[in-house]
Amino acid sequence: MSKKLNEMPVSNPNKGRTFKVVGRQPRKPEGLKKVSGEALYTDDIVLPRMLHAKILRSIHAHARIRKIDASKALALPGVHAVVTGNDMPIAYGIIPWTQDEYPLCTDKTRFVGDGVAAVAAVDEDTANRALELIEVEYEVLPAVLSPEQAREHPEIKVNEKAKDGNLSKHVFLEFGDMEGGFARADVVDEDHFYFENTTHAPIEPHCAIGQYDRNGVLTVWSSTQVPHYLHRELARVLNLPQNRVRVIQPLVGGAFGGKSEPFDLEFCVAKLAMITGRPVKILYTREEVFYSHRGRHPMEMTYRTGATKDGKLTAIDAKITFDGGAYSSFGLVTAYYSGQLLTAPYQMPAYRFDSSRWFTNKPACGPKRGHGSVQPRFAFEVQLDKIAHRLNLDPIELRRRNFIGEYTETINGLRITSNGFLECLDAVEKASGWKERRGKLPFGKGLGVAGSMYISGTNYPIYPNEMPQSAVLVRLDRSGRAVIFCGASEIGQGVNAMLANILCEELGTALADVQVVSSDTDLTPIDLGAYSSRVTFMCGNACIDAARKLRKQILEACAEKLQTSPEDLDILPGEVVCLKDTAKRLSTPEAFQLAEAKSGSLAATGSFKTNPLGGDYRGGTIGASPAYSFTAHVAEVTVDPGAGFVTVDRIWIAHDCGKAINPILVEGQMEGSAYMGCAEAIMEAQTYNSKGMHIGPSLLDYRIPTSLDTPEMQSLIIESIDPEGPYGAKEAGEGPLHPSIPAVANAIFDAVGVRLTRLPFTPAVVLKALREKEERERRAAPAAAGGQ
Repeated sequence: MSKKLNEMPVSNPNKGRTFKVVGRQPRKPEGLKKVSGEALYTDDIVLPRMLHAKILRSIHAHARIRKIDASKALALPGVHAVVTGNDMPIAYGIIPWTQDEYPLCTDKTRFVGDGVAAVAAVDEDTANRALELIEVEYEVLPAVLSPEQAREHPEIKVNEKAKDGNLSKHVFLEFGDMEGGFARADVVDEDHFYFENTTHAPIEPHCAIGQYDRNGVLTVWSSTQVPHYLHRELARVLNLPQNRVRVIQPLVGGAFGGKSEPFDLEFCVAKLAMITGRPVKILYTREEVFYSHRGRHPMEMTYRTGATKDGKLTAIDAKITFDGGAYSSFGLVTAYYSGQLLTAPYQMPAYRFDSSRWFTNKPACGPKRGHGSVQPRFAFEVQLDKIAHRLNLDPIELRRRNFIGEYTETINGLRITSNGFLECLDAVEKASGWKERRGKLPFGKGLGVAGSMYISGTNYPIYPNEMPQSAVLVRLDRSGRAVIFCGASEIGQGVNAMLANILCEELGTALADVQVVSSDTDLTPIDLGAYSSRVTFMCGNACIDAARKLRKQILEACAEKLQTSPEDLDILPGEVVCLKDTAKRLSTPEAFQLAEAKSGSLAATGSFKTNPLGGDYRGGTIGASPAYSFTAHVAEVTVDPGAGFVTVDRIWIAHDCGKAINPILVEGQMEGSAYMGCAEAIMEAQTYNSKGMHIGPSLLDYRIPTSLDTPEMQSLIIESIDPEGPYGAKEAGEGPLHPSIPAVANAIFDAVGVRLTRLPFTPAVVLKALREKEERERRAAPAAAGGQ
């Protein structure tokens, strides 16, 4: 392995520290603007002479493009330009090894909704009329709409980048003695699970604006969550020098992974702006958001798990098949994540996973909150519950007995540092009244538990390089104000607040005196974006690095003035104070002015880059992270046995986030995660008909919980204090989602005695399971009577 256990930190510099700002609950810097309506999102931006563009999308799941005639559209008054795939013939993709998409289709369409042409006009209505005038001659091709069809019909080639028929990616990894593990098991359970395709449903649809100025500089405003990667791909695909491209990310109205790669609209507005010499905007309709979603992969999962009679796991064998849609997206990573991220918080003596992603003629799937590991976690946590029931063990106790520990290593070589999972179990057990209530509630009401882990940032950038993964520039003004320049993406999760809190902690500035300038590739140092729950850990450490360089300069200058040593000084909110003689103190502006007089203009950069991590095998670094968060949930449900409706009444959420830099934001992430998991458990399903047409691409048809459907939640923050996180912090944005779904499933079993292994748990699914249970019991009754 790349990092041995004896190289791990043995002491924790963050434990026991007293904080002045961190751990409190100041407001978000942009919060007032958001609630007052002053905040500007991409679609709020209006530029002089701006045109509006629309994308013509394929009506066929699979078709060869024979001819495109845009002459009638170009003749329509108000139309300024039309582009097709031939105008942008360079393929793109978020991962360099799987670049298999074009801004617009060049040869054939691969799903209903694939982009074919784009029109720029004086307004949206004119652009829409122009789309109707574009004539496309298609040769309709056979389509494959499931992994089974993709496997059985390799001659129907969905994606030409596939090396083996329609196989997108296959991963097979085995650790430990599998045969011996199953031989030692007293119980072996095998189950088949299905996780339905779901999407992100952010409030804000994708939006982008392109402007090409007279100096040959392309500027793109986009509701992306990865401005740096978008910047790189725009330059490469449009054949522009990187220093002639600028990407600005305004505030984003939700993303959840759905905006974590480049999309067709960003290339189209850029190209149309270059052609017309005028700014061009595209705002997706809600229907287009569904076509371009990159949401949760549908997965068929078979798990076989062995355990001893005292509940200790002996071996886990997983076979996973998932539908990737027409393009690769993050699929290479997903194929690994579906297996690599299961190996904690439980000790696994032997583990194997066989994961296959297939191309189909449907919209591409990619990363949704908890990328790649939510589906397997559902399957495995339900299976753990089954094993506990078979062994007559408390499900929480079974999980305690298999706890992997802290400062250790998983069987697949992932380094575990701080681990508060046992504290999470204790917290939800106590808060929910688990011992007193589980198995004792009236028929139709039940409690269920589940646990999980998740990464705090991926170990390496999407494209290999030795540069920092996150960087921050802090500039101080002699008035006492401070500006933080950072490329990190604020997508509602609170990164701006986190950075401001850190600076206030280190330099004593007031929150109102801190401005955060983020996600502008011309103004800010590079940060790789908001994905894989990396921002708090990586960007937070970079901010501390920059702030402490300035802190050193400030304390040295103040020490000279106060005739003491820097070690005797501390920076408190609004002032610098001598700890040995508190009468000696300076205000923050005075301290900044002394430092500037001594050292010159006050500015410093900070950066963060992970050390090599992960197992020494192909794919061993995928899933490796500088830290892992841990979560446990207990869900309480009510099941109507007559109608099949499941109501999630309450969820207790315990999450080990290391250190809560801003507890109220952590609680918001915990509750938002649990909400999304609950939604996927009982409602969400994105399905297609036999022709590859999306069934109901609207928020009227795609069901998500309203405020009336949302359960009561109790957030229980557990602080294990990680030795390498900023002040001990780890992630809180994705990990808390994972246990929600299996906790609901396990609660349904406690309520009515049926195991649901297929999502979502709709009334039809519940009623079918109840009928099958009744039939089993009816058949078993005569045999039991005869035995007596």
